[in-house]
Amino acid sequence: MNAFFLAFAYLRYHWARSLVLVLVTALILSVPLISQVLLNGSQTALTERAAQTPLVLGRRGSQLDLAMNALYFSDDRAEPVTMADADVIWDSGLGLPIPLNTAFETNGARIIGTSLEYFDFRGLELAEGRQMALLGEALLGAKVADRLGLGPGDTVVSAPQNLFDLDGVYPLELNIVGILAPTGTADDEGVFVDVKTSWVIAGIGHGHDGVLDEAATPGEIVASASIVEFNRITQDNIDSFHFHGDPGDYPVSAILVAPNDARAATILRGRYLDAENPVQLIVPKEVIGELVGRIFRIKALLDAVTLIIGGAALAAVALAVFLTYRLRDGEIRTAFKIGARRGMILRLLAAETFIILCTAGAIAFGITFAVQSNGSTIVAWLLAT
Repeated sequence: MNAFFLAFAYLRYHWARSLVLVLVTALILSVPLISQVLLNGSQTALTERAAQTPLVLGRRGSQLDLAMNALYFSDDRAEPVTMADADVIWDSGLGLPIPLNTAFETNGARIIGTSLEYFDFRGLELAEGRQMALLGEALLGAKVADRLGLGPGDTVVSAPQNLFDLDGVYPLELNIVGILAPTGTADDEGVFVDVKTSWVIAGIGHGHDGVLDEAATPGEIVASASIVEFNRITQDNIDSFHFHGDPGDYPVSAILVAPNDARAATILRGRYLDAENPVQLIVPKEVIGELVGRIFRIKALLDAVTLIIGGAALAAVALAVFLTYRLRDGEIRTAFKIGARRGMILRLLAAETFIILCTAGAIAFGITFAVQSNGSTIVAWLLAT
């Protein structure tokens, strides 16, 4: 007990050197723990959401990009498909198509244009407010609402995905009518609107003010030269909003498909096997399963690298401790002269090392616990970037 008392007193007196040793050791211990937590969390997040999504329809190309965008609303987006492709699924009677249009953002959050069926499909519930019902209304994911400090009655303004994506895109003020309950998934980071609202942002649909020229004589219909396009939808102007072109040509980023049963899923998959078909139907569980397999093959290499680096770092810490003891040679000689035995000196040095390792271990587990507690948020953020 005297050895621990003296060791603690010494470490407290030389607090700066002791603090450096503790922090360096804590970081060395926490890195492999954090990597394991994040990798396991990523595997769980990837596989669970993929398993809950039977099929995804999209433009033929990278299956991984299509799956990541449809499931996690990532920045990597394939070329859009059209509502005509959704109509084909609907007309087949084999499943329910749920459109997703993820071309736009607001305040760093993805705007997801979809249908009401999406909320039932994902099991999303409202924490406050009401469900969107009109053009221009939006629901915020729990994380977005918390980060922006917004709620029902507030507004957000849409923006294109990048500064060079401005063709036909008009900033639209979205009326927030509800906040979704947290789910620990990518849905917490989204802003949900009706798919028609996303088409208004794209410029396919719009409303006009001042269409008629007031100077025209009675009986004449003359369009004013100064037609103003609305950038917000209200009760007064919502009836003036309309869409141009064939609805079947309207774009969507991807289409979630909920087949009626396993037989319907097999039939649907067979209809999109032709490599010449510009549209593909993927099984997210298989695509993400391949990704997870690659991650864990790389993980073995990372574990080896971490082990080597950790060993080298621990050796450096051991060297620093040894040099510290060498610098204390005068103190140790003095201890011998006043009657301290060799065993007492060794117990004192061992007690100091034990205190440093225990403190570093506690900090490392504290850091790991904090990462694990916020693991779903960290993983969702990593998957979306």
